[in-house]
Amino acid sequence: MKVTLVGSRYFGAAVLGALRKESGVDIARVVAPAADDRLALAAQAAGIAVHVLDNPKLVPGEAIAEGTDLVVAAHTHARVSPEALARARPGGLGDHPSLQPRHRGIAAVEWTIMEGDPIAGGSVYHLADGWDAGAIAAQDWCFVAKGESARELWERALAPMGLRLLAETVRHARRHGALPALPQDPRFATRAPMIRKPVVRPEDEAPGPVSLVVTIMGRDRPGIVSALADCGQRFGANWTASRMARAAGEFAGMVQFDVPHGQAEALTQALHRLESGGLHIAVAQSGAIPHPPSMRAFDLDLVGDDRPGIVSTLTRMLAGRGVSIENLHTEVVGGGSGKQTFRIGAHLLVPAAVSAEALRQDLAGLASEMQVDVGLGERGA
Repeated sequence: MKVTLVGSRYFGAAVLGALRKESGVDIARVVAPAADDRLALAAQAAGIAVHVLDNPKLVPGEAIAEGTDLVVAAHTHARVSPEALARARPGGLGDHPSLQPRHRGIAAVEWTIMEGDPIAGGSVYHLADGWDAGAIAAQDWCFVAKGESARELWERALAPMGLRLLAETVRHARRHGALPALPQDPRFATRAPMIRKPVVRPEDEAPGPVSLVVTIMGRDRPGIVSALADCGQRFGANWTASRMARAAGEFAGMVQFDVPHGQAEALTQALHRLESGGLHIAVAQSGAIPHPPSMRAFDLDLVGDDRPGIVSTLTRMLAGRGVSIENLHTEVVGGGSGKQTFRIGAHLLVPAAVSAEALRQDLAGLASEMQVDVGLGERGA
């Protein structure tokens, strides 16, 4: 049986090698898009005549060798014209790396990955009018491995499957002089046009930024904040929040950096290198956790004469009612009479079961006991 092979690149050359091993099959001619194409070079090395297409999108009748019994298309982007098919009996076969009629088109493997198909397959079909729409002569399937790329799926399963199916179908045509033909069901047809950007699974898409919470302590000196800011900027981090203060000659602070996922580890290491300047630094990764829907946000302000136990008494009372302290700021301010004034500013998260009025009554009792003024307001109210 004489075969004209139309194709290109690796798969076309692989099919050429496979069909040359088939008993009773003679490759009469190879049709390729360019003289330096891998298929054309392999055919020349084997002493097989090569027809180079003038139009890489169309295979004309004269491209098919005289006496051809079957046209086989293997990785060709050229349409085999009706005139070309008419020169062979029983016509022509093409291989497509999908379970046709699914993913008809030039990027079937890429669309298999992009659509998240759990299975893929290969189809040998009759060349006919309509893109990849001819009757099915042979078909097989395989699982798609989790996280597998289009290239990995092609190399692992679909290319070997296509080689095997084409060889088996050509063998059937040689033995029986005819080919199976199961019409495709157009109800299940999908398109697989060319994709202009890389295709990835949704779970493989680039992850969002990582939040690094950095705690800094050390002897106060000029340049600490600048060093932190420069370090974050080098790795594309955004300085999103900070709390810093100087106390008794010591610097203490906390900074939140939002850094690109791939730079989080490098920024962490760079921050730790700042410890050589006498700083103590701790870095923790954190996710953006929204307020629980059952919690309400409140602002608390407390002012009174400085005395031991104010923070301890206040925080113990809040904890006893299930109130979470989101942020706490304290300071001691000297007064004109020589007395020290103590101030607290806090952001609270209050359970829905605790009413604002009940919390205000508790705070009023505490204020009377400690002789301080306390204010409480719901944030955003």
